[in-house]
Amino acid sequence: MDLLVIRLLFVVVLAGACYLLHPFGIETGWEGACLGAVAALAVIVFEFRVRALSLRRLIGAVAGSVLGIFGAALFCLVLRTAPMQPSNSSALQIFVLLLMTYVGLVVGANKGELLNPAALGTVFSGERTTRRSAKVLDTSVIIDGRIADIAEAGFIDGTMVVPEFVLRELQVVADSTDGSKRQRGRRGLDMLQRMQSNTKIDVQIVPDDFPSIREVDLKLLELAKKWEAKVVTNDFNLNKVAHLHHVDVLNINDLANALKPVVLPGEKMMVLILKEGKEMNQGVGYLDDGTMVVVDHARKLIGKAVEISVTSVLQTASGKMIFGKMEENGKGGEVQRSGPVEITR
Repeated sequence: MDLLVIRLLFVVVLAGACYLLHPFGIETGWEGACLGAVAALAVIVFEFRVRALSLRRLIGAVAGSVLGIFGAALFCLVLRTAPMQPSNSSALQIFVLLLMTYVGLVVGANKGELLNPAALGTVFSGERTTRRSAKVLDTSVIIDGRIADIAEAGFIDGTMVVPEFVLRELQVVADSTDGSKRQRGRRGLDMLQRMQSNTKIDVQIVPDDFPSIREVDLKLLELAKKWEAKVVTNDFNLNKVAHLHHVDVLNINDLANALKPVVLPGEKMMVLILKEGKEMNQGVGYLDDGTMVVVDHARKLIGKAVEISVTSVLQTASGKMIFGKMEENGKGGEVQRSGPVEITR
C-alpha cells in the first residue's frame, strides 16, 4: 500500500512539474502534464522489471551498461574528428551511445548469473545465505501436513516460502463443491496456520508471480531458481520435472522411505493379520509406517497377532514389502491388537 501511494505521488509530481515548466518547447501545460505522466508510468514499468531481476543479473546489467557508455564515449571522440557534417556526426554519436548502452545492458544481465556477489563482501552474502536456505513449498506437501511435523522437530531449517499463487490454489480447492477436495484444501490452510503460529518456523508469503507461465508447477520451479532455493514436495511428477530443470528437490516421501526401520531376514516381530493375501493361505499385516508384511499360512488367523520370522525383504518403487513365516512353536496370539508392529532384536 505504501509503495502504491509513493508511485501515485511520483506520477502527480512529475506531471505537475511538466505542466508548469513546459519542457521541450511544449506550449500548453496540459500537453506537458500528459508527457510527464507518461514518463512517470514508463519509469514505474521499468521499476517492476528491475524488481524481478536477481541481484546477480542486476549487478551484471549495471556493469554492462557502464562499460557500454565508456566504450561509446571513446567512439564519440573518434567521430568528432571525422570529416562529416556536424548534424550527421551528432546523430551518429547518439546512435553509438544508445547502441553500446543497450548491448552492454542486455549482455551484462544475461551473463550476470556467472557473478558471485558474496565474493564482494558481507553486504551481499547475507541475502545470498538467506535465499539459499529457503524452501519453496508446493500445494501437495502443504496438504500432506508432514512438513509441519518435520519443521517443528527441527529437521528442516531456513525460510518456508509460500507463493501467493499456491495460496490461491489452496483456496480454490478449499472452496470446491467436492467434499474430499474441500477437506484437503482446508487441511492445507490449517497446516499453514499451524506453521505460522510456531515461532520456531519462519513462514514467508511472497507475491512473486510469473504471469507468462500458466502451470503452477512451472511457476514453483521459476521461483526456486529466482530464490536459489529448494522445492519441498511429495509430487512424483514435479520431482522429475525439477530434476530436468536442475532444481534441487526435497521429497517428503523419500525421507519417509529412508526412515523406515531396517528389517533383516531371521528377525522376529509381532504382526496383526488384517486380511487375506493374494496367494494361497497367505495373510497380510502392516507395520506402523505402512510397510506391508506378507505371512505364509496365516489366512485363518485374520484379526490375531502372531509372531513371525522374517524370510525376505523386497524393495520396490512404491515401498518395501516384508515376507515372513510363523514360528513353529506359536500358533498366534489370541489377543487382538490395535496396531501391528513390535520388532524384537
